[in-house]
Amino acid sequence: MHEAALAYSILETVTGQCLEKNFSRILEVRLRIGMGSGVQSDSLKFAFDICKKNTPAHDAEMIIDTVPMGGECNACGRHFETENHLVFNCPFCRSGSFTITQGFETEIVDMEVE
Repeated sequence: MHEAALAYSILETVTGQCLEKNFSRILEVRLRIGMGSGVQSDSLKFAFDICKKNTPAHDAEMIIDTVPMGGECNACGRHFETENHLVFNCPFCRSGSFTITQGFETEIVDMEVE
């Protein structure tokens, strides 16, 4: 379960920033997770809730913004987004020549601290 390792890494990062900036606790952690990242949001939240005990994030809520898959078509030049995590062709012109530009993100956006 790589979500547990990811949750621990996120916790280390936000806790380090919290302590470095002399804040006492973390109230909220906001993430952007792409549909193609392979991260299961529910599993990540569950792992985070277990890992956060006895840390400045013990009461923190994890909020996950899901990023759809998206790309630029090399044939028609249009930008597209899709709720599918697999992209086989441009939804506009059906060309198989495209570049994925979003959907693999796994990033900490911000955190609310006290």
